[in-house]
Amino acid sequence: MASTTCFVIVSKNDIPIYDAEVGSAPKKEDQAYQHQFILHAALDVVQDLAWATSAIFMLLHDSRSEDGIKSFFQEVHELYIKIFLNPLYLPGSRITSSHFNTKVRALARKYL
Repeated sequence: MASTTCFVIVSKNDIPIYDAEVGSAPKKEDQAYQHQFILHAALDVVQDLAWATSAIFMLLHDSRSEDGIKSFFQEVHELYIKIFLNPLYLPGSRITSSHFNTKVRALARKYL
């Protein structure tokens, strides 16, 4: 079954610092905009509850594997911490590391 997953990291200032469309379904431009719309709408709901940290991790998926989703978030969080601890990274700025992008996509294939 083809699936599409959209993952985004949003900074405290409501600025997306990383986003990725991953999955095995063919990518359609309209679908990408729809996923962004859904995630931004969901951000409005969780925003008041979750700003104890510097970023929010959001995942739009059709997977039923709670363990896989949990493992995905744990490993992506570890990657984010490594980026965050880099002295050359400015907190809240866009993550442009190709290594980070490759790892996130590999983790999505593995767990989602």
